[in-house]
Amino acid sequence: MKYTAQDFKSNQEVRWCPGCGDHAVLAAIHRALPVVCEQRGYSKERLVFISGIGCSSRLPYYMDTFGFHSIHGRATAISTGVKVANPDLSVWQACGDGDALAIGGNHFIHAIRRNIDINIILFNNQIYGLTKGQYSPTSKLGQITKTSPYGTVENPFTPGSLVLGARGTFFARSLDSEIVLNQEIFVAAAAHDGCSVCEMLTNCVIFNDGAHSTISDREYRADRTIILRHGEPMVFGKEKDKGLILEHGKLKVVKIGENGITVDKLLVHDAHAEDPAIQNQLINMKYPDYPVALGVIRQVSEPTYDDRVRDQLTQVKEASKITCMDELLRSGATWTVE
Repeated sequence: MKYTAQDFKSNQEVRWCPGCGDHAVLAAIHRALPVVCEQRGYSKERLVFISGIGCSSRLPYYMDTFGFHSIHGRATAISTGVKVANPDLSVWQACGDGDALAIGGNHFIHAIRRNIDINIILFNNQIYGLTKGQYSPTSKLGQITKTSPYGTVENPFTPGSLVLGARGTFFARSLDSEIVLNQEIFVAAAAHDGCSVCEMLTNCVIFNDGAHSTISDREYRADRTIILRHGEPMVFGKEKDKGLILEHGKLKVVKIGENGITVDKLLVHDAHAEDPAIQNQLINMKYPDYPVALGVIRQVSEPTYDDRVRDQLTQVKEASKITCMDELLRSGATWTVE
């Protein structure tokens, strides 16, 4: 069956605030899934969306697929269980920066370390929105919030570096408004055999409006962000006149046409590089010194947890001399009590 975006929209009213960035991410998901199903040969029944608690975690209600709205911080644990219990399912997880990286941080990093074949969509608005404006693990140092009236004194997580530190095999980042790019990212995540983390920089119009405006405003976006695609030179700017090179082991912004710089001298993006050193530099680029990197930054192949569990069970069954419960009960040391 050939699906359309409409086939994945539920009949539920979307209850996010008008202007919330989550709307755009949802639209990209709806558009991506028909492509995913066509490319992967999936029916709708193979898709399941799981979430924790938070504004973004309402997403399963807006999907006409199987879904599970779990508890705060535990979406990754539920996703893990679903995937291991039924490896044929395509498991998607919606979670916020507070839900996934604070109370759910341990589940998050271990799902990545284990390389469980799930697709994590991390909505990052740098604030707790549902609970009315407390600072989150990604809030900027010094940010004034309901729980930091004089400014936070904590350094924030950089989710991409956290993924690399947990030996992640797939990391992508994008802005909520980049619907076409986000569709591309979700299709790539679905095709990846392993744990994919897609960080969506979203805007909370109520409690953290303009959190990403430095790079998201249309007037400046092309000059302050760079969209990376594997195998393509790192070019950016409104006029496509700027790029990145590697100099003395560090990234450097250059102007094409100056000092003998041509496109063929620019760094070519290698998302498949096993060594994450350059990928980590790309993840940590910040405006105004660098453009912020968007797109699929890392995508490498490693055995998945669910495949290893399946293979281990197969090996144990083949080698086992026990074929029934009675043999199991009578195996090992036994005693007769008179």
